[in-house]
Parts: sequence; structure tokens; C-alpha cells
Amino acid sequence: MTLSLTRRQRKALGKLGAILINLPFVFLIMIPLLYTFMMSVMPADELYSRFWPSHADFSSYLSVFTKTMIPRHILNSFIVAGSVTILQMITCSMAAFSFSFLEFRGRNFVFMCILATMMVPWEATIIANYLTVSTWGWLDSYRVLILPYGCSAMGVFLMRQNYLTFAKELHEAAKLDGCSNWRFLATIVIPLARPALGALGAYVFLLQWNQYLWPLLVTNSDRVRTVQIGVSQMYDIDSESIALMMSAVIVVLIPSLSIFVFMQKQLINGLMAGAVKG
Repeated sequence: MTLSLTRRQRKALGKLGAILINLPFVFLIMIPLLYTFMMSVMPADELYSRFWPSHADFSSYLSVFTKTMIPRHILNSFIVAGSVTILQMITCSMAAFSFSFLEFRGRNFVFMCILATMMVPWEATIIANYLTVSTWGWLDSYRVLILPYGCSAMGVFLMRQNYLTFAKELHEAAKLDGCSNWRFLATIVIPLARPALGALGAYVFLLQWNQYLWPLLVTNSDRVRTVQIGVSQMYDIDSESIALMMSAVIVVLIPSLSIFVFMQKQLINGLMAGAVKG
């Protein structure tokens, strides 16, 4: 009993020590966010004279939704990021299934070719991609923001590593019972791979939410422009309204922070699920 209590005390002290060690780093990371929030609620006459506002003024947050195009840009970002997330969860799951459970000639070679694309920087292909979608007449539309990201080598790799942890006997038993590959994927593999799918979905959503260069290049109107472009335009249009710009930044950060806060455990479990077997 005494030994068990001692172990609990050591575990509690270890957690407390880890928290105390990490607190300074958390504070350093939070400084830019706290400063941005302070600037967003600071009255205009105190912007350059105080660090801490004498009273909070949240009118700039109301102005973000009533006097700017940020609500439309947020909607566009949700449409694009959500569509890309769903597409990648579907396509990457199917591709990973074929590389994990199906036997065909050149399977490993094809998979290595897919992984090799991860070493090609996006900037090296952006001009060729732009010329292609321009020829197809896709510019300034949702499809030019969604379809080029419909699948990714990272997503295929992540899901394949997770599928490799499943027993091969599951697939063999399903085939003996007359279960097709599509049904096996939908009813057995996908439910078991929910942590990895959740991690992939969160990763892809965050990546697309923060996209800047490609949307800037292929969109010309507020009808389809995403939120990162909208925030950058606010500085060009009205560089004097510091509080309004800072409020827009805070509003844009909320979805990203929400994913990190509420899906932290699922992200870690999903990314680690396939790390025990290569």
C-alpha cells in the first residue's frame, strides 16, 4: 500500500514538474496572441500610448462582421477546407487500402513513387499547375481551390501505416464470407481507423484553412477568396484601422485554435496509431 502511494506521489510530482517546466514556453508562445487581442480591444486613442487598455472596446469585432467581407471569406474557407478534407479522407483511405490489403504487381514501386512526390516542393510546380487550370477555365472558382488538393501523399502514407497494424486475417476471413473489398473497407476498416481519419481530417483542414499563395494566385473576386486573403486585403485597404485588423486576425484564429484544443488527443492518437509498424 505504501509502495503504491509512493508511486502515485512520484507520478503526480512528475506531472507537476513537467507543467512548471513548460509554463515559460507556453507564456512565450502566447505573447503574440495576447498582444493581438489587447490591440483588438484597445480604444483608438490609446493604440500607441499604452500596452494594456484602460477599458475593453469590442466594437471592432462587430465591425468585422458588419463592415468587411470577412464573413464571406470565412464561409469560402469553410467550404474549401471542408470539401478538401472530405475528399482526402475518401481518396486517401481507398488508396491506402489498395496498398495495404490488395496484392498486385508493382505495388511497392507505385507507393514509393507516391512518397517521392513529397520531396518535390509545391513552389516548383505552382506555375505549371496555374497554367493548367487556366487552360481549363477554372480560375476564380471553388473547383480550382478544391480539386488540386483532392488527394495527398501524406494522407496515403498516414492511412497506410495505420492499416498495416490490422491483422491480415481480417481481410481473409471477410473474403471467405463473401465480403467485397468495398464492403470490407466501409464496414470494418474505416470504423477501426477512426483515430487516423480524425488526425488526417484535422491536419488537412488546418492546412487548407491557412492556405495563402495558391488562393491568392488563382482567385480574383471576393466571391471565392478565402479568409487569409481577406485579412491581408484589410491591411492594404485600411491600414489605419489597427483594431479592426487585429479583431479579424483573432476571428480567423478561432477555428484553428478550436481544433487544437478539442482534437488534441485524437490528433496525437491518430498520428501515433501507425507508428508501431512500417
